Amino acid sequence: MYDRFNRHINYLRISVTDRCNLRCNYCMPEEGIKLLPHADILTYEELLEVVKESVSIGITKIRITGGEPLVRKGLVDFIAKIARLDGILDLGLTTNGILLEEFAQPLADAGLHRINISLDTVDPDKFHRITRGGDISRVFRGIQAAKNASLDPIKINCVVKTSSGETDAEAVKEFCRRQGLFVRFIHEMNLESGCFTVVEGGKGGDCQSCNRLRLTADGLIKPCLFDDLGFSLRHLGIRQALEQAISLKPEKGSTNQFNKFHNIGG
Repeated sequence: MYDRFNRHINYLRISVTDRCNLRCNYCMPEEGIKLLPHADILTYEELLEVVKESVSIGITKIRITGGEPLVRKGLVDFIAKIARLDGILDLGLTTNGILLEEFAQPLADAGLHRINISLDTVDPDKFHRITRGGDISRVFRGIQAAKNASLDPIKINCVVKTSSGETDAEAVKEFCRRQGLFVRFIHEMNLESGCFTVVEGGKGGDCQSCNRLRLTADGLIKPCLFDDLGFSLRHLGIRQALEQAISLKPEKGSTNQFNKFHNIGG
């Protein structure tokens, strides 16, 4: 389907959980967040119906996000069900990599096409500080497991403060060059102030060509990351929520006062 600005909307990002096993300082407060009640989080059965309805209106690309999607039990089986649907041309997942060593091969066997892994530094001590306790060696093992499982391409998402010329970003770039990985630099964003830029090495942040919708873990279809609009699947029904999100998708992002990165999926 096309929105009112003639953008072809064919991409749905699905947040399957607001839970995460890290506390990155640009995403979560140190004390964590108030988690959604389990009853509010969409079941896999509900999510699968959303995917089916989305495909029927022209969605061909699905990305699974969180929180950290790999902390939700049953995710591999859910991926397998999506992969069996006709019409899905691109099925990806974004992860912090902490659990990837365990899940890379099962995800590939289930039909996952490719994976994005968050990595803002290759320095173990800095990684520990940024993530408030994360062990970077687990991410490195996860990356190798993804390579062994032929999840290709493997893209590294690196958040930067001001530019990709920062010391840590340059080190991540060199790491990716040696490992045969693709790197994308994402400038640190602020939902409330509307601060965002186009992703270096990717298409995110380019409002003119934006082709995506987002589904929050509690069932809101959001047409724009930087906008307060959200359409409830449970109140409107799947089809109507999707169609309203597409028809009212704003021309460009502004601010988002109601959501946080941990529950909207980034």
